[in-house]
Amino acid sequence: MMDKFDFRPIKSQPITPQTVQTKKLKSMSGNVFSQHLQQAIIDSNKLTLSKHAKERLQQRDIHIDDRRWKQIEAKVSEAKKMGVKESLVLLDEAALIVSAKNNTVITAMDRQEATSQIFTNINGTIVLE
Repeated sequence: MMDKFDFRPIKSQPITPQTVQTKKLKSMSGNVFSQHLQQAIIDSNKLTLSKHAKERLQQRDIHIDDRRWKQIEAKVSEAKKMGVKESLVLLDEAALIVSAKNNTVITAMDRQEATSQIFTNINGTIVLE
């Protein structure tokens, strides 16, 4: 019968929370947090293109280089701090409707097409030359 149990303790070193935290801290460099914070700030200012805006840029053969996007992102961020929620961004080559609130380009058109349009539901305009 199995009335008798034979217990044999397993011998191991206990893991203390302090030891684990010390190892984690040693493995992380001091700048990691600040690097992540800086990247998060940069990413929060990046504009995304809606599906509609991507289609319009392609259909209308509008090309905006990285340097120009950075300018637009900076100005939209500045406008957002001033309370702008929806903005018309006028460039030499294009006009963009941008949701500063969501950091999203909603639609795009070439500058010629923009001259005959009426823009509604915007509360700010950004003109870049």
